[in-house]
Amino acid sequence: MHRYHGDVPLLTDMPNVVRKLDPCADSRSSRRQFLLSTATLCLSTPFAQPQEDSNSTFSTEVKVVNVLATVRTKKGEIVRDLNKDDFMLMENGRPQTVRYFSRESDLPLTLGLMVDTSMSQQRVLDAERGASFRFFDQVLRETKDQVFIMQFDLAVQLAQPLTSSRRNLDEALSFVNTPTRHELQNQYGGGTLLYDAVVKASNDIMKNQRGRKALIILSDGVDTGSQTTLADAIEAAQRADTLVYSILFSDANAYAFPFGHLAGPGGRRVLSRISKETGGGFFEVSKKQTIEQIFDLLQDELRSQYNLGYVSDQPVTIPEFRRIQLAAKQKDLVVQARDRYWAQR
Repeated sequence: MHRYHGDVPLLTDMPNVVRKLDPCADSRSSRRQFLLSTATLCLSTPFAQPQEDSNSTFSTEVKVVNVLATVRTKKGEIVRDLNKDDFMLMENGRPQTVRYFSRESDLPLTLGLMVDTSMSQQRVLDAERGASFRFFDQVLRETKDQVFIMQFDLAVQLAQPLTSSRRNLDEALSFVNTPTRHELQNQYGGGTLLYDAVVKASNDIMKNQRGRKALIILSDGVDTGSQTTLADAIEAAQRADTLVYSILFSDANAYAFPFGHLAGPGGRRVLSRISKETGGGFFEVSKKQTIEQIFDLLQDELRSQYNLGYVSDQPVTIPEFRRIQLAAKQKDLVVQARDRYWAQR
């Protein structure tokens, strides 16, 4: 049975500020040495080279809409052997012609690891860091891919700018931590700026990147203090053509009385919605599924995507969101993809 909860409220209406890390703290230095010693380095399997449809000719003036999709059976098994003709694609209810298609795309991958470092996550952070080390070692191709790390609690902080270096990522992860007592005593706002973090990552980083883009959120899903809303966060990710994968990881003991009233389905609903509407996936850490197993599933999904491209039959006259409907012709298959995109001239 799932346990639901929220975050411990601190204060509200805080403007975004950047919090400095304290790399000299003895406890963090020892943790860093331990985590770095346990990280396993290995190279990932290259992605297949994308292939354009032989009848397609593109110029620099053509606006190709790319849709990344994962296909599963109703039992949840990933399907990897479909072809272009196995899909049906519509935009705003009008059939579209798929002119670009590939499996296991070799496009560069830009990942953003979004770590909830509010006080309710204190006891799960070590597990998150260890699993993240292993995930980066298996997925990151240092000649093609880039990763950044952003942490959020009573502030939003870019802990590691975009990098292809596993070493830089390992070092940055080692110092990702909850606020210090001094920071808590001097804070002016409230407690978990999840929505603000997604908006900042989408607008400041992902919007400027090309190829495949995904955010991975590690959080209990409860926002207490953002100036933006859930709808703002979803729209920012969609405008940046960014998938959002959410991992619900929580510590039920963090919500003992008198804050137990914050526990509830809100966090799960938030993370599930932002992932669904951006075309990513939602996962939940439980006794049956560990954080390591979830990262393995996520790695498998990133290596099993279909990349479909089309040119809309309706020229863009004004910037607007347009609805995408992608389905498999085989009725017992489930397609996971974003359901709209931002069309602009």
